Amino acid sequence: MKAIIVGGGIGGLTAALMLHARGIRAEIYEQAEEIRELGVGINTLPQAIAELSELGLLERLDQVAIRTHELLYLSRHGQEVWRETRGMHAGHPVPQFSIHRGRLQAVIKEAVLERLGPAAIRTGCRLGGWEEDEGGITGHFFDRAGRQVASAHGDILVGADGIHSFVRGRLFPEEGPPRWNGLLLWRGARDWPAFLDGRSMIVAGGLEAKLVVYPIAEGTRPETRLTNWAVIGRIGEPNTPPPRREDWSRIGRFDELEPHVSGFRVDQVDFLGLMRESPAIFEYPMCDRDPLPFWTRGRATLLGDAAHPMYPVGSNGASQAILDGRALADALVRAEHPRQALVAYERERIPKTAAIVLGNRQGGPEGVIDAVERLAPEGFDDIEAVLPHAERQAIVQGRAGAAALKG
Repeated sequence: MKAIIVGGGIGGLTAALMLHARGIRAEIYEQAEEIRELGVGINTLPQAIAELSELGLLERLDQVAIRTHELLYLSRHGQEVWRETRGMHAGHPVPQFSIHRGRLQAVIKEAVLERLGPAAIRTGCRLGGWEEDEGGITGHFFDRAGRQVASAHGDILVGADGIHSFVRGRLFPEEGPPRWNGLLLWRGARDWPAFLDGRSMIVAGGLEAKLVVYPIAEGTRPETRLTNWAVIGRIGEPNTPPPRREDWSRIGRFDELEPHVSGFRVDQVDFLGLMRESPAIFEYPMCDRDPLPFWTRGRATLLGDAAHPMYPVGSNGASQAILDGRALADALVRAEHPRQALVAYERERIPKTAAIVLGNRQGGPEGVIDAVERLAPEGFDDIEAVLPHAERQAIVQGRAGAAALKG
């Protein structure tokens, strides 16, 4: 059996490793000329790290990431709404990692090259179409100038080609562009003095105006960490066209984001200094897509952001793509025919990922901050008098529960 994977991101690369581990050949076709370390920081949940650990990548991840110890939810006034331990500190058998997206991608890519061989990844190959017959599926790939550079034949074709997926567009030609919720996300990272225990994550403010800060790697000195930050602010109305194309490489400006957090108070870290001194700021309109009724047609299916693009809430984006890869590989091993496997794969993953997409629109587990700020917009003296622990726990665990669903 052989899989043609369209897209060399975290989801596509992980799927290739999962398939290889089960004796299924995989070839990756990436439209970029090279797979570069793009993006800034992300969190990967223990459920996803467990899968990467089974692939033998835990030691490599430890070399380039931070094992997240605790998560603090604060109001915009800096008052603690919720605190919890994460990863192994919370009883999981493996850690939660805070990591640079590009470094996570690089770790998985190097494993693919080592195990599948250098010919397993072909860059500069943009999918232009495919055709099926009883013997399999053939994808046709082109360069930026429109010249055909490759044709690949396999048993299945996996569209792991992101929120602007060509494969998804072929399956759902009437869907239209991604949905924008009117919020803009700014991100950056730089070497910065460690705060708290050097392994903590802070989320302050609700979905309409939010600040996130956490370390993603060791720093240049023992007392520093490479520290990632993100700011979310409203600049438009929901369901209107986004102001810019949805990508991670557009450069933003500090003076545009500063008003969205100027009223915040976070005593644990000088977040304004961190943002102001970051070498680059990236901006991204927060977009997702409605859950699909199916991902598969014939021998073609979807995976990762191509299947379920979601708001970056609750550390789910990359984690769910990794879980997709595991579910797909297992389904192919169990089924008698590739088409049966793809149907089983989507039946398992669609309900779980759809619940997360819809939950993230309400703020995900971070919605506990919104709940408290609605009840006490000017702050509080006693959090228990505003929203008792049991009710806060129900919000966090009820919305976070979807994230724990395994593939």
